[in-house]
Amino acid sequence: MGEPVPLKRPIGRRVTPQRTEYRRLSESAEMGSVTRGQLAVLAHNLPCAGLINASESHLLVTLVNTASPEAFDKGGRPIIFKSNQQLAFEINRSVGRVSRMLSNLFDAGLVTMQDSGNYKRFPHRNADGLIVDGCGIDMRILIVRYRELDGLVRRAKAEKAAATAALRRYRGALRNLRYALATATSLSERARSGFEARLERVFAVVGIAAKASSGVLRRATALFEWLIERALRLCPRSESVLETENSACANAENDMHKQTTSPDQIVDSSENWRSADAEQLSLLEAGSASQWAYETSLGRGSYQVNQPKRLPHVVVALKDVLRAIPALNTYGFALPRTWADLVRIMPQMCRVTGISDDARRRAIDQMGEQQAAVAIAVTLQKFDRQEVTSPGGYLRAMTERAPAGELNLARSVFGLAARNLMKTVN
Repeated sequence: MGEPVPLKRPIGRRVTPQRTEYRRLSESAEMGSVTRGQLAVLAHNLPCAGLINASESHLLVTLVNTASPEAFDKGGRPIIFKSNQQLAFEINRSVGRVSRMLSNLFDAGLVTMQDSGNYKRFPHRNADGLIVDGCGIDMRILIVRYRELDGLVRRAKAEKAAATAALRRYRGALRNLRYALATATSLSERARSGFEARLERVFAVVGIAAKASSGVLRRATALFEWLIERALRLCPRSESVLETENSACANAENDMHKQTTSPDQIVDSSENWRSADAEQLSLLEAGSASQWAYETSLGRGSYQVNQPKRLPHVVVALKDVLRAIPALNTYGFALPRTWADLVRIMPQMCRVTGISDDARRRAIDQMGEQQAAVAIAVTLQKFDRQEVTSPGGYLRAMTERAPAGELNLARSVFGLAARNLMKTVN
């Protein structure tokens, strides 16, 4: 037998069809279409799309910022000539780690390499001293793939936001279901065990809520809401619905909600209007519109305790709402010029007052966007005046009254406007 021939170690950079394709794509880059700042932001956000890790993102941001802004303009050549040793010093990693990270970035199609015979990185300059070519790390592939990569990042962020919102709704619905089962003392043991068995089955399907998909969480949330409605229908009105309706009255004494807003403290507040429309201290200087609304709500006569359920609908002007809600300025909101502007800042008002997304959506479903925005603005003002300790419960109380026509937002708006006017006059 002959002498064994030793295998020679391959010399040169590893060549793959994908790397060759990336090199070809980088030649078609349209310089000037993307700025260095946009590429730096993209490189910083790429880990959320799962393409690279944080250390590789740090290296990629360093490479992008190493090139001058003019290198990404028309006629520029964004090629980096720094050695691995210098890059390792700048990102506080070892030289071997930098070499491996550059190889990973090449495989991911985020950089390409133009190699010299001895792997040294250096530029080729023209007679005027401008760089026209060079051997180093070429960043043009990022310009070619910018739209694609930016779309991946946006999609990943949208999916994360949807998953977070679904998780919050799931936890809120679960809390509401547990509260409904705890307060429904008249449920039979059979019904209660049925509810608890369904709850356990949902837990088994969902598993760890933080790791479940948004679709599973949405289906579980819908099931929880159906179970809540089912549990409330099985309970007598005196124990479930009536307790909820009286939670904003002066004689409601429980540990979860205590609020006194009725002007008549010595009478049964269940026969009086709730705080959602108990705002008429003085309307002498609120203008003709508020005076007309006040007279309409009183039936053009003396106040009667047993008023009809259906209250007249009074249109409120946007200027009246702004006059009644100075809290918009207090919390730094830009004053809305149209109803659409007021609707647009609803989520911000809810975050300030602590109103949940579920309460806001229910208000929109029952009242419409415009009336819901007015109701939330009224809640914000009363929260600022420390007249409402539970803004979410206050808005839900107004939402419950809206379908029956028992909610009169005009009275609250004009009453607040009159009180603000009296305060400024005094």
